[in-house]
Amino acid sequence: MNIKIICIGKLKEQYLKDACNEYIKRISRFAAVDVRELSEYRLPDNPSQAETEKAKAQESASILAAISKNDYVYALDVGAKQLTSEAFSMNLTEKLSQGYSSIVFVIGGSNGYTDDVRKRADCRLGFSEMTFPHQLFRVMLLEQVYRAFKIGAGEKYHK
Repeated sequence: MNIKIICIGKLKEQYLKDACNEYIKRISRFAAVDVRELSEYRLPDNPSQAETEKAKAQESASILAAISKNDYVYALDVGAKQLTSEAFSMNLTEKLSQGYSSIVFVIGGSNGYTDDVRKRADCRLGFSEMTFPHQLFRVMLLEQVYRAFKIGAGEKYHK
């Protein structure tokens, strides 16, 4: 079982790197974790709509290139369906029982991603209607993946 996190941009703050590394270590009991940090398209301070769309298109193309055809893909999307931790655990466990050996979570750039990424996704998943910094969100995602494995294994996890 492999978990891939495909994300735009690199973590800058050491405390976020440390938190991600801690959850990756914890998840490694259940699955291998591969975080792929893809290049962020640099925009000027006040980008035009066309510049923003170009950035989304380029970042989305790099996301799609990092996904294999047999991957099960969760695209993290603000407006998408939200699940409880228990429902997410059941969903993830179901995908594993269906024979998927590689589960991919996509975190787009600060401007989102194109409809091509949404179309490739097997599941669009929302965490909240609130907006979170992309770097912090990576920690949140890893924590929820760890929690899902713990719940799926019938182990106790702090509520």
